[in-house]
Amino acid sequence: MPKIKTKRAAAKRLKRTASGLLKRRKGWKRHKLESKRPKRKRHLRVAALVSEADQPRLDRIVPYL
Repeated sequence: MPKIKTKRAAAKRLKRTASGLLKRRKGWKRHKLESKRPKRKRHLRVAALVSEADQPRLDRIVPYL
């Protein structure tokens, strides 16, 4: 069976947890930050897990991560 190529753009944005789930950063924290409340910006700092529905698709995109 041939090797599967990893999508490099996705590999740079995702990390694998010890239990095998994928971890991602949250969006909406690049610009226009003065209009966002500090609490909202603070919560956007924390990484989130990829949703259960997206997990199988992303597992195929980054097989060796």
